[in-house]
Amino acid sequence: MRFLSMIRIQENTGQVPSEQLMSDMGRLIEEMTRTGRLISTAGLRPTSEGVRVRLRRGKLSSVDGPFTETKEVIGGYAILEAKSKDEAIELTRRFLKVHGDEWDIECEVRQLDGPEFGREA
Repeated sequence: MRFLSMIRIQENTGQVPSEQLMSDMGRLIEEMTRTGRLISTAGLRPTSEGVRVRLRRGKLSSVDGPFTETKEVIGGYAILEAKSKDEAIELTRRFLKVHGDEWDIECEVRQLDGPEFGREA
């Protein structure tokens, strides 16, 4: 089964990853990729570089970032291969633990759906 783990951050804190965090994260990513548990991962560029496209009552609109009304945003993601939801949660916990005590972040873990992921849509 595949799961999407989305990391939520408070974007405007000015907090940047340390060299140690980047090194530790690199090792974790390499290990999880080698063992087949990590399919893909990436950080997302700031909302100031993004755009929201909305369909409301049949009309399309778009708004350029940043999105000031949003307190937390998705800052990155990981697509995980796991035997169960519990295993996907444990893999996500490993990503969070690498960040140490300085970070206040959370992840949302959701199973991907559809025939290519082992479950009919």
